[in-house]
Amino acid sequence: MVVAPLTLASLALATLVIAVLPFLIYRQLRRPLALRPRDAIAGVAVFALFAMVIERALHDYLLRGNATTAAFLSQPLAFVVYGALVAGICEEVGRFLGMRLLIRRATRPAVSWKATANDGTDAAVNVDMQAVEQARVNTDANANANANANANANERRRIGAHARTRTRASRSAPERTAALRADDGAALGYGLGHGGAEAWMVGVVVQFQWLVFAVMENRGSLDSYLGNLPPESVMRVHLILASLTPQLAGIFALERVAALVFQIGLSVLMWRGVRAGRRAILPLAIVLHALIDVPAAMSQARLLPLAAVDTIYAVAAVFIAGWLIRVYRRPVAVAA
Repeated sequence: MVVAPLTLASLALATLVIAVLPFLIYRQLRRPLALRPRDAIAGVAVFALFAMVIERALHDYLLRGNATTAAFLSQPLAFVVYGALVAGICEEVGRFLGMRLLIRRATRPAVSWKATANDGTDAAVNVDMQAVEQARVNTDANANANANANANANERRRIGAHARTRTRASRSAPERTAALRADDGAALGYGLGHGGAEAWMVGVVVQFQWLVFAVMENRGSLDSYLGNLPPESVMRVHLILASLTPQLAGIFALERVAALVFQIGLSVLMWRGVRAGRRAILPLAIVLHALIDVPAAMSQARLLPLAAVDTIYAVAAVFIAGWLIRVYRRPVAVAA
């Protein structure tokens, strides 16, 4: 069997597009939205830990390591509910913790600025108190004159301190705004990291492996390369390669783009909820993530055809992308 050159080219192009897309979006929006590498790195780390390590370890135990749970989850409905909820819980708990860490780190400069301002105010008060105390020990003959002089000096010092405070606050306003990350730029950076990691670890790496298998199949060296696998596994690989088409490459690209949009949307939602201190944001994000994963889980359980799943994801991704565009087109969301 030979994989058609058009199919190989389509798979390679789709894989390349998905591999480059997160980096391209980040580069285009880095300056307008003040994206920071640490936000994207946090997204990559959270997905790698909570989705690729914790979630997969849970799947290995419940679906293969434990006979009782494996038998129960073999039922289609139970598998759909389990798959959707586990994905939502693992990823959204990780996203919640990552967002809290980013916000906590971002608020530290504001605390130090306030402390500096308070120290300057306390110093000015101490100087005023010393001047008043000095005025009290003056002689009665010069009391009125000294009091007037000290009052004028105090007034000048207060005016000068007020002016310095306003200048310092005006000078540090952009820094405090960037530190507090009042806009949604951090959410977009995190979402690109989280969704980009998913695109690479779940999409690009897997598709690259199938590209290698297809090339080896065309050269006749695949069977020898997979010689250590059981015959059933080797036959399954041949069947998958035989089913590859340019249309499947397009479906793969559509699914990965939709997943990236969903991850960015969930990141913006979580960022706003955590920033506002809303306790319900975590369970809400878990439910929404689980609902997004329901069609895919139903497809794996053979309860929903793949065409219907892709249609649902395409329509949902268009609506979420439109909402994200409206959010990031607002000037107030970028500059503050």
